[in-house]
Amino acid sequence: MSVPLPITAFTCATAAGLGVDALHKALIGHHGGLEPYAEAAGGLNTFIGRVAATDSVTLPERLRRFDCRNNRLAELALGLDGFDERVAMAVEKYGAERIGVVLGTSTSGIGEAEHAYARRDADGNLPDDFYYRETHELSSLADYVRTRLFLRGPSYIISTACASSAKTFVDGAQLIAAGLCDAVVIGGVDSLCDTSLRGFQSLQLLSSTPCRPNDVTRDGICIGEAGCFALLERADRAETGAPQFIGYGESSDAHHMSSPHPEGLGAVIAMQGALRSSDLHPHDIGYINMHGTGSLVNDAVEAAAIVRVFGEDVSCSSTKGWTGHTLGAAGITEAVISLLCLKQGFVAGNLNLQQADPTFTCTLQHRTEARQVKTVLSNSFGFGGNNCCLIFTGGSAL
Repeated sequence: MSVPLPITAFTCATAAGLGVDALHKALIGHHGGLEPYAEAAGGLNTFIGRVAATDSVTLPERLRRFDCRNNRLAELALGLDGFDERVAMAVEKYGAERIGVVLGTSTSGIGEAEHAYARRDADGNLPDDFYYRETHELSSLADYVRTRLFLRGPSYIISTACASSAKTFVDGAQLIAAGLCDAVVIGGVDSLCDTSLRGFQSLQLLSSTPCRPNDVTRDGICIGEAGCFALLERADRAETGAPQFIGYGESSDAHHMSSPHPEGLGAVIAMQGALRSSDLHPHDIGYINMHGTGSLVNDAVEAAAIVRVFGEDVSCSSTKGWTGHTLGAAGITEAVISLLCLKQGFVAGNLNLQQADPTFTCTLQHRTEARQVKTVLSNSFGFGGNNCCLIFTGGSAL
């Protein structure tokens, strides 16, 4: 990146809490948000990260055609931490046509389609009140947020599995660098649905306990839902003192549809690319937020890749024990955690880690610890070999 970009606002709604203060308290207090799966359909022995407040959200009247769990979760997050107000201030500064929207999701509002399919009539027709374009279709999320915030700049969705919302930082930065936008609303939303839960069950990847990334007894992932947003602004017109997005690396190892390259080739390339783009060296990174899903293979491959790039000394951990794996929203969820680490002066722990895998030689951070760090790397690795690594600096470390 030629110019670091200020992140002038960010917010989140996760199973660990609503808003950044609640998430911060959960991280330092070591209490997560995973709960046993208890849906009427049954048949799954796992834990999930549910944002219960989503159940009571009502969309604005003018946007009722967009009504689905995914957009309700987006609405919930937009109203936290004064985020929608900060976007309104940006509109006053730049104009609505100069603010873009780039968001990530993996399933969008497919849950609404599940409900509609269950209500088919005798001829197999879907109900008249099912609006596919405004709910299920991938672009629904970006359309909803753009309309909700009265924005008129470029708007689109990125859907690259679990790296989706991490990549929104990259595209947002490129829109600003190209002169197409002065600010971009980035982030992602993914909500719980049977398609995701039962799909991962069919792959035998769901954990029967609260997930424990990097633990020797880890047995899989726990699916969570989250809605998180950030506001990127051009550096020459943003307020000073905000944390900054300073580098990224992307790769696609295309080794397998659902398994990473056994030597972590794509992860290594992405992490090295992030260092190059930010003009940093491995020893400059103070903490790494791992992708760390809790699956046997992914955790081992990532741990080895980190050692290959950074050596054994940098502190690293997975924070999915707090939120669950939020799929298309995982990148932005963990970016927000990274920003909190910088702003509040701490290094996040690894919830539910009891006995580290003895084959790992990276320095795993078992518990959250107060510590000033200048830079944080956040890893996101998705199905199909989609890899994206982000570097942030700022906050209390400046």
